[in-house]
Amino acid sequence: MAATEPGLDPVSPRTANGADGFSAGKRTSNLAALLRALRAGPLSRTQLAARCGLTKAAVSGLVTELSERGLVRSAGLQGGGNGRPSQLVELNGASACGLALSVEADRFAAVVTNLDGRVVAERTETADVAALGLHRSMDELAFLARTVLLDDQPVGVTVSVPGLVDSAAAVLRFAPTLRWRDAEIADLLAARLGLPAEAITVDNEANLGAVGESVAGVGQGVRELFYLSGGTGVGGGLVAGGAILRGARGFAGEVGHITVDPSGEQCHCGRVGCLETKAGLNAVLRGAASPGDPLHDPALGVDGRVGLLKHRVQRGDQRAVAAVSELGVALGIAVSTVVDVLDPDLVVLGGYFAELGEWLVEPVRRELSARPLGHEPACRVEPSPLGTTAPLRGAAHLATERLFADPTLVPNAAEEAPA
Repeated sequence: MAATEPGLDPVSPRTANGADGFSAGKRTSNLAALLRALRAGPLSRTQLAARCGLTKAAVSGLVTELSERGLVRSAGLQGGGNGRPSQLVELNGASACGLALSVEADRFAAVVTNLDGRVVAERTETADVAALGLHRSMDELAFLARTVLLDDQPVGVTVSVPGLVDSAAAVLRFAPTLRWRDAEIADLLAARLGLPAEAITVDNEANLGAVGESVAGVGQGVRELFYLSGGTGVGGGLVAGGAILRGARGFAGEVGHITVDPSGEQCHCGRVGCLETKAGLNAVLRGAASPGDPLHDPALGVDGRVGLLKHRVQRGDQRAVAAVSELGVALGIAVSTVVDVLDPDLVVLGGYFAELGEWLVEPVRRELSARPLGHEPACRVEPSPLGTTAPLRGAAHLATERLFADPTLVPNAAEEAPA
């Protein structure tokens, strides 16, 4: 963390409006700065003051308030110096939780994590989501959420969905695989869970996959990361400087409709030769097996069919090997365009691409090397270590981010105590 967080100029506790020297807004931002700093591990008040650009006296008051809210606790003494040992403070991870929810074509999933990012509860249910329709799907998702939450109240909820998402409005504008349009996900879930709609955010699964890789996967410490998501469709998400790059209307990353074969098949979008016609899971499975083959059995689910395809490639099945080889070339062509335009440090192959990573990474790297723009590309290409769970990991991170942005969401026990 930088020595001083943006918007956290060093302020004397005697120069602001509140009784403790800070205005309400400044105090909240300073509480947030301390809480974020403690994500890295236990720190003394002196260390917190240096990292957040505050006086030690100010930090002491802020730490007291965070403790009264149950968000931090004592972590023993720090010795080793010449002076008196310092009292350490650490994040109390169990004090609050976030809820991550996921909707995919063939399943619902829910994960509860604490402030440390540790998974407290998780559950997945298979379903034909398109057949259920929007409202029954929201019923099922809310039931799943209540099952994992038990009696806990989450500080935030983030929902991962495929398709075009207006994240500012928390509305899924269009999801071809689900056959949903203008789905007001946040409002529908808020009514079912008894939560305020502002506590619920909705985002595209590829964007959340990029966040997941940045905070818990192969992208930790990487400044510019592009996440390529493989499923029924193909999507992409870019994290730059720790933030999702959304574009002017929030729809950035729709790489599934980059043209990779001008003489290829017509895509459902109306264009010809889109990446999805080569890299969407159903297209790859059609290339790998004839109709009626178990690879096309929807009862196996995405994971089951991809696992079967992987087994056949390992066995040397010629048709399966050829289909995955063609997939690698198509991904390489698309990724070379992404790299030319965005120049990321890292491209992560996520979703079902991750499961086939040992046969896809090298073809993608070869295509990148064969298409340099005046220089050898420095971009790394790696399979996702999180696989299909990356979007849920990203959603869980953003769900708890709401508290790290505003620690006053958790009540102050001292203020609530009877006189």
